[in-house]
Amino acid sequence: FDAVPRIRTYLRVLCDVGLGYIRLGQAATGLSGGEAQRIKLAAELCRPATGNTLYLLDEPTVGLHAADVSVLMGVLNKLVEGGNTVVVVEHDLGVIAQADHVIDLGPEGGDAGGYVVVTGTPTELSRNSQSYTGVYLRQLINRINAAA
Repeated sequence: FDAVPRIRTYLRVLCDVGLGYIRLGQAATGLSGGEAQRIKLAAELCRPATGNTLYLLDEPTVGLHAADVSVLMGVLNKLVEGGNTVVVVEHDLGVIAQADHVIDLGPEGGDAGGYVVVTGTPTELSRNSQSYTGVYLRQLINRINAAA
């Protein structure tokens, strides 16, 4: 599609959000919730940037290979660098570790959850013994620091 810049742009953005594996013409009913969100994000990214947009994403990394998660995080970081706000509901510790600010809800799921356990940076969260997420985040941060 090099000869058709508009289509090439849309296809490039689909790849940028980790959807390079989707076939053209694939039925939308066969997409996961995360894939559908990323298609909406791709459509938004093709619009002229205002730097004044709130993006709210629910588990956008579900089903993604680690390399695709990295690509998606690059896209989200560019949105933030452009002055936008990105809020992500996520369970992937690698994504949580890259956040500017985390709001940890819990302490459990269902009726025993939904309460703010702790807020702060990933490092602050990792130091809070009341946070289940913080315990696992601390292990991840320790592995990253040990490898460095």
